[in-house]
Amino acid sequence: MSNIKRTNSDDNDFKNLVVLLDQDLAIRDGDDHAFYNQYNKTDKIKHVIVFYENDVAVGCGAFREKEPQTVEIKRMFVHPDYRKKGIASKVLDALEIWAGELNYPYKVLETGKKQPEAINLYQKLGYSIIPNYPPYEEMENSVCMKKIL
Repeated sequence: MSNIKRTNSDDNDFKNLVVLLDQDLAIRDGDDHAFYNQYNKTDKIKHVIVFYENDVAVGCGAFREKEPQTVEIKRMFVHPDYRKKGIASKVLDALEIWAGELNYPYKVLETGKKQPEAINLYQKLGYSIIPNYPPYEEMENSVCMKKIL
């Protein structure tokens, strides 16, 4: 049985998943990891989703306000053993619903060219590639995307 929990960045299940996410990103990002990592701090995030499968935390995502009317989707991750089951889509959908309830019509995110599965997922779910926004505007590996609800 699966379920979704709304929480914040103090949640231990979220913190544990983020450790795995950061390990994966360190490999994918290579020399650029230190740059990206400075913008991926999880302290004080008020809007976090944790996805559970049979009471095991297997996926997560979060958002924070980027500017009035816009949130930035952050820390999207699904444990490798649970990928290809639609969990990332469910996490992202839950984040979008929550942001909509808070009257944020615009969602932006940054992902990397070394994460083609993430780019494909976001495009499938209605996100469009946009010019890289700060602080990613000079990062060749970055892909920024936006969705309007």
